[in-house]
Amino acid sequence: MSRLIAARKRLLRVRDVQHNQAVVALTQAQDEASQIATNARRLAEVREELCGQAGQQPGGIFAARRELASRLERAGRQLDGALYDAHRRIDERDAERVVADREREIAERLKEKAKAAREAQREARLAAQPRVRRMQNRGLEE
Repeated sequence: MSRLIAARKRLLRVRDVQHNQAVVALTQAQDEASQIATNARRLAEVREELCGQAGQQPGGIFAARRELASRLERAGRQLDGALYDAHRRIDERDAERVVADREREIAERLKEKAKAAREAQREARLAAQPRVRRMQNRGLEE
């Protein structure tokens, strides 16, 4: 029975590590999505600054600003796609975390069940011993 408990403890440690890895992966995916969102917001701000300046401008400057604004808009659209992918990865990592958490809880229950079975087996052995021997064994345990 002790081997079973040791095996269950090892399983619990493995499941705990897997859960921690899933949490780290989820956090990294969330950080990545946050960075992409920040970059998209900054691109939009820069584009607005370029388009917001009115007044008379030489044609070359106007064309250069318009070209830069269109490039920033394309980059923003690409970041929208990257942000969508990042959110999808977040959902995947969160699902992995939930599965890892469930597996860890199952391992904890298995370990507790093995401990309870060992304790029941121990009590059954004590109950099967003669009364004098039980008193001696209980005296040694205390």
